[in-house]
Amino acid sequence: MSNFQIKGMDDKLYEELKRLASKEKRSVSQQAVFLFRDYLARKQYLRNAQTPAQVLLDLAGSWEDREDAEAVIGRIKKARKSSRKLRKGF
Repeated sequence: MSNFQIKGMDDKLYEELKRLASKEKRSVSQQAVFLFRDYLARKQYLRNAQTPAQVLLDLAGSWEDREDAEAVIGRIKKARKSSRKLRKGF
């Protein structure tokens, strides 16, 4: 098993680590190892996770149609119904 020494840690950070270790019934060393492992596991998970855009693209798939885009847009516009309330504006 390897040893790890941290130099230059400020006192506030060390006291926080000590307080957290005490709260979780661990030694300072055990708490530091726990936090390192937790951080590295999260980092690995985030590295492998898809971005929201990738998830959306996977869900959406791709659009295939025999009509070209202009024809589809024209059909959609023609199918719209207008409202008398909207003609006057808000």
